[in-house]
Amino acid sequence: MSLTERAAPDAIGLPATHGRDRRAGETGSDSGDRVKIVIGLGNPGEQYATTRHNIGWMVLDRLADRAGWAGRARTRDAAAIVRGRYHGLDLVLVKPLTYMNESGLAVRKVLAREHAPLSDILVVADDFALPFGKLRFREGGGAGGHNGLRSIIEELGTEKFSRLRIGIGEPDRNAVDHVLSGFHPAERERLDELLDAAADAVETWAREGTSRAANQHNRFELRPADSERLAAPRAVDGPPGPDGVRRTRTGWRKAKPAGPEP
Repeated sequence: MSLTERAAPDAIGLPATHGRDRRAGETGSDSGDRVKIVIGLGNPGEQYATTRHNIGWMVLDRLADRAGWAGRARTRDAAAIVRGRYHGLDLVLVKPLTYMNESGLAVRKVLAREHAPLSDILVVADDFALPFGKLRFREGGGAGGHNGLRSIIEELGTEKFSRLRIGIGEPDRNAVDHVLSGFHPAERERLDELLDAAADAVETWAREGTSRAANQHNRFELRPADSERLAAPRAVDGPPGPDGVRRTRTGWRKAKPAGPEP
């Protein structure tokens, strides 16, 4: 289910306990009671929906599904945006609708509108320098050859923002062809687990910050593709059972297709 499917005219409004409206003395969440902005990078268009380069969008769609926000985004500031409170976190999910190499335009507009400090944003992007399924938090750094990150750095004039890079595997051919290709069958078999793990990592970042999220999730190892080493159906990290539900380390998840639903 995509974040923008069944688009409504308005995004979910934040409740009265939004951090900027909270009365003095009230207790906030672990996130410092500030809005956390999560930006997933990708390319618009059905032809790109299931490509490696769009895994940032896929992670945001997974978060929107968990929160019950799928289809409730609105288009604003060159991005699809949805916001609300989920498990005590005030979140804004942002999918720039520019092409990848102009992602910074949308990010700059969203940050200006939200009056958000750089410490409260996380960019989720693919990384072909990492093995497929590896998660890597960083609190700053260069673009690493990623055009979306390069655009954001140029527009913001700084590299000092957190990012979650998700390994899509090393190219065995031209890098552009690789990032715009679909996942191999063995990768698609494990993509649902990877999206759950990345969504869990984003939630940890929003609650505890980049350093603690890195300590918890940079060691994540995706289960191997070898079917003889898979957990049994309905066991932790095993495949879905007949009802389409799989068990993860953080709870039961309804298995979802990698691409957008018809």
